[in-house]
Parts: sequence; structure tokens; C-alpha cells
Amino acid sequence: MQVEDHYVDGNAVAGDLLELFAVDVTAAMGECAHCGHEAPMAETRVYTQAPGTVMRCRGCGEAVLKLVTAPHARWLDLSGLSRLTFRTDPALA
Repeated sequence: MQVEDHYVDGNAVAGDLLELFAVDVTAAMGECAHCGHEAPMAETRVYTQAPGTVMRCRGCGEAVLKLVTAPHARWLDLSGLSRLTFRTDPALA
């Protein structure tokens, strides 16, 4: 048996992901994949005058998050982020 044979499907992390996205994402720290600028997501520049919403890095202006909402689905692109950090205890901030 090889290492890649020891996997489960994405449902195994459903609870963990639900817990993460049940928080205020704008309070999370985002690191831009383009320039490395790190700041709370609330500090991004948000553009809503398009088919979707685009959050851009204040450091370099590149898109860090794109969200498109339609009646039947939502598309979320986080490829502009190298990391998104959610603090679990506000006292540690």
C-alpha cells in the first residue's frame, strides 16, 4: 500500500471547515500571495461594481479574494492569498 492510498474524501473535514467559515472572515489575517503584505481582511480594498466582489491587497493592488454569487451557486477564489489566519482566542491577539 502506498501513502496516497491512505486518504478520505473531503467530507472528513466538513466540520472543521464549517467551524472556520462560521466566523467573521474580515477579522482574519490575510497574506497576499503576490507581495506578502499581511493585514486583516477588513483592510482590503473591496470592489463590488462587477459580476462579483473582488477584495484587493492594499500593498500591491492584486486580487486576493473573488466571490461571485448566483441564484444557484457561489464561487469563491482565494488564489490571491498565500495564507488566511483565523485567531481562535481574541485574548491572544
